[in-house]
Amino acid sequence: DVQLQASGGGLVQAGGSLRLSCAASGFIFDDYSIGWFRQAPGKEREGVSCISGIGDTYYTDSVGGRFTMSRDSAKNTVYLQMHSLKPEDTAVYYCAADRSDAGWRSRGWGRYWGQGTQVTVSS
Repeated sequence: DVQLQASGGGLVQAGGSLRLSCAASGFIFDDYSIGWFRQAPGKEREGVSCISGIGDTYYTDSVGGRFTMSRDSAKNTVYLQMHSLKPEDTAVYYCAADRSDAGWRSRGWGRYWGQGTQVTVSS
């Protein structure tokens, strides 16, 4: 069975840091791009970042310079290191996988999805 297990969320003060993890299983990890998405209450889901199978990374403008995505093929895990967190980063964060990073922010992207992890940033 395909699984994407997101973890690492929590409550942090503004300016703090968190590292999210997404552990993958059930598919050939290196063949897939992995994306992080978030959804705040009352808002549409937003693409946060994406990493290709060869390590190319992409970020939405609002997190550029603060978030860094990486992947560890030995552990079939991707990470989202988040620094300088802001209250507007508060959301449920999801990871997803697809064969290509093309169109990663489009609505139809994401062959596999994991459950979310809550990130709450207090002011």
